[in-house]
Amino acid sequence: MSTETPVSAARKGRHILVIRLSAMGDVAMAVPVISVLTQTYPELSVTVLTRAFFRPLFSHLPNVDTYEADVDGVHSGVLGLGTLAKELRDEEIDLVADLHDVIRSNVLKSVFYFYGIPFKQIDKGRGEKKALTREKNKEFRQLKSTHQRYADVFSELGYPLELQHYIPPKTRKLIPRITEVTGEKKKKWLGIAPFAQHASKTYPLEMMEKVIQNLQLNQDIQIILFGGGEHERQQLAKLEEKYANCTSIVGKLSFAEELSLISNLDLMLSMDSGNGHLAAIYQVPVITVWGVTHPYTGFQPFGQPMGNCILPDLKKYPKIPTSIYGNKFPEGYEEVMHSIPPETILRKIHEILY
Repeated sequence: MSTETPVSAARKGRHILVIRLSAMGDVAMAVPVISVLTQTYPELSVTVLTRAFFRPLFSHLPNVDTYEADVDGVHSGVLGLGTLAKELRDEEIDLVADLHDVIRSNVLKSVFYFYGIPFKQIDKGRGEKKALTREKNKEFRQLKSTHQRYADVFSELGYPLELQHYIPPKTRKLIPRITEVTGEKKKKWLGIAPFAQHASKTYPLEMMEKVIQNLQLNQDIQIILFGGGEHERQQLAKLEEKYANCTSIVGKLSFAEELSLISNLDLMLSMDSGNGHLAAIYQVPVITVWGVTHPYTGFQPFGQPMGNCILPDLKKYPKIPTSIYGNKFPEGYEEVMHSIPPETILRKIHEILY
């Protein structure tokens, strides 16, 4: 006689589609949540609908596959999304967790509704975020984390999660392809990702150079510089050439190889941007430097303490956060990052590494 409860019997073998198409930081934030999902409910199968580039983020998770959303090609437009929904239905999807809630996923929602497949979406808390970022009558308080908002979607599907039970993946092996770029790990590895999507979230490069210059005095620290695109590659190449303790990896490694490298860091220094979230997957300590955004918006890297968030002078700039993504700020807020002295960042680095 079976000892299974009706609930567990009903859940057995169910196939959940998770939708999170972009951007990198948001996709990375889904990794710990899906990890807890598969750990808590090992009978589930999970397919993550995302861009092909992000596939390495999920390669270590059991019972998790990825499905490429070719939104610029065969899956573009309403007809293309209809084709995508049919392809996914043929994958025998039972439930859908939409962690994105954008026009594309709402089109898919309509089609899945027609197919009779349950579909739950993230509550982004748009009203709360608007209250947090407005200039007048600002409601300055900590909002629910994006990770918890993701977890809430699975709860609505009948799979409640306890995110504190997250178990990080093992440190990835440093294959020769990586050590050809970085050299063997003989010092403390400090990752620095000095860029962000918007200038209002980016620590001035000349001030970051002062941080690097000071760290040059520490003979037991090797700095590994992260970035993307040709412009950032050129800027970081200049720092690599100027400082013996700096190595830029931009354009030298694949995304999967970058993840292996990140998992071996002793510390990541990042803006409010994707690299901090990548490091947090492996529970690497992360220092984040914030401009016109703020950790109260819910985008703090997973499992990282508030004490690792370095903020501008909020007395001088009381309207922070001025936006969720850093794309909006009032006149006079162009240089909020200049209110963070390099010494403040250096103190936090030494506090964590030593």
